[in-house]
Amino acid sequence: MTARITPLRLEGFEQLPKHARRCVFWEVDPSTVGDDHLTDPEFEKEAWLSMVMLEWGSCGQLAVTTRADSAADEPEPEAGSDTGIDLVVPSDAAGLTLPAADDWTAPAVMDDPCLGFAFYAPPGAVPRARLFPTAPVSADAILLTAIGVECAEDRGLLSQSLLAAVVNDLVRRGVRALEAFGYTAAVTEMSDGGKLPEELSPVVAVLGDCSVEDCMLTSDFLEEVGFTVVAPHPYFPRLRLELDKGLGWKAEVEAALERLLENARIELPIGAGMSGAGFGAKSVVRQQGRT
Repeated sequence: MTARITPLRLEGFEQLPKHARRCVFWEVDPSTVGDDHLTDPEFEKEAWLSMVMLEWGSCGQLAVTTRADSAADEPEPEAGSDTGIDLVVPSDAAGLTLPAADDWTAPAVMDDPCLGFAFYAPPGAVPRARLFPTAPVSADAILLTAIGVECAEDRGLLSQSLLAAVVNDLVRRGVRALEAFGYTAAVTEMSDGGKLPEELSPVVAVLGDCSVEDCMLTSDFLEEVGFTVVAPHPYFPRLRLELDKGLGWKAEVEAALERLLENARIELPIGAGMSGAGFGAKSVVRQQGRT
């Protein structure tokens, strides 16, 4: 059973995992919510997705299982599509199966089990983004807010494939860069002891079951997949992935896609268990041989 990544459509909202449907860490300004409580966070999340899709377009990617009967009909991957910029691909990825880039735009079947998801949007549509000490996001960039993986196997490869689908979408739309706020290991260490600086309180404000550790990407993960730090910070650095490299950029994009399709293949075993890897790709499998 292979994984298939498609743009998230509003009618596919119910396919998202429960936490993904209810998490409004990025989508709601905590200062506007009294007593850290939202009456209906799922409604707020769906309303936010609807607003962004209406005003800007696709803002999510959904990974679902591909049934055996449909997988046999899928075309072979084609090199030369505009996607994949310097994504770090594990050396042991050969032999896995990634759907063709052209097929990423096909709608998911409503009853296909969700394996993972990614969310991204213009920074102006993300209220919490302005609260970070390394804000604002660059004017030419889109903000990546979440990558979550639910499957028990190949978390690292699926996380990178979701990111590749995001990059593919943004390159086709002429976006120059993708940025993200990461959090460092120091955040967890300091928050456990209640020692985070007071000025970071708005950043780490909890909304229901939404928190930094559950709803943000780690800076380690972002650097592993090719992002570079553009605004250093001991707790919340801002990182950037360039999508437009000027002269020769198109050839580099095509070469990156070809490498990705040939080397990062995803095969999910039939009956693979589902586990809450959560937002932020916290359960990303590190490359073999790395510490």
